[in-house]
Amino acid sequence: MQRVESVKALRAQVKAWRQQGETIAFVPTMGNLHAGHLSLVAKARELADKVIVSIFVNPLQFDDKSDLSAYPRTLDADIEQLTSVVCDLVFTPTVEVMYPQGMDSHTKVVVPDMDDKLCGQNRPGHFDGVATVVSKLFNMVQADVAVFGDKDFQQLLLIKKLALDLNLAVEVIGGPTFREPNGLAMSSRNQYLTTEQFAQAASLYQVLSAVKAQLEQANTNYHQLESEAVSQLTEAGFVVDYVEIRRAQDLEIATKADHNLRILAAAQLGKARLIDNIACNLA
Repeated sequence: MQRVESVKALRAQVKAWRQQGETIAFVPTMGNLHAGHLSLVAKARELADKVIVSIFVNPLQFDDKSDLSAYPRTLDADIEQLTSVVCDLVFTPTVEVMYPQGMDSHTKVVVPDMDDKLCGQNRPGHFDGVATVVSKLFNMVQADVAVFGDKDFQQLLLIKKLALDLNLAVEVIGGPTFREPNGLAMSSRNQYLTTEQFAQAASLYQVLSAVKAQLEQANTNYHQLESEAVSQLTEAGFVVDYVEIRRAQDLEIATKADHNLRILAAAQLGKARLIDNIACNLA
């Protein structure tokens, strides 16, 4: 596995692979890798001849400077983990490589109709930072396919819309959410949880699953289901940002006529802001 830090070295290797007729899959990450990330790398391997993983903690998508400074950085351990799967190249740029002119006046990419709801509403500017860095990485890597996790479902849809709207020559694919034995979605932020909070955090998936069960039993009082879920999570010790039932294809507010749904939640538990979602197909 190669490790490169410059765009020039990255492009040189991509060019060499292209000349050999190789296809390329790309998995962007912010590091602190876990089994969920590695599953995305494995999926990427199924889709292309060569796999590139990037590790970059993107300052532009953090609306809270203390959150940025606290975000776990485990580069050596991440690279060691990547040697356990078939990863051909890891791209580890610095902030100076990604934003050589600085970030204050940097061109930003905004994806409308996806950045103003749910996590976009609760984290102003976050998705602009995501869209901007992903656009840059897509242009640097020039992959055939890129793989993102379903756990960050709003982000996945935003990036799919970005690629479609800008006619980017990359297919964006989602990979399934990996969970801890207690049902908690794997996340780099889980390590902010104490042992007690880790056990409490299982309630998030349990509550979403209960909402899904109600929907499958033809309960169409979405507002009531959402309110009850918020109350249950609050009682479990969470500070809830939202629990919402949305239309899966675009995350617009679901109506009784919609059958392909997504139940999404975000809530704070201790120092960790946790997000999760599950699919619910009523067709």
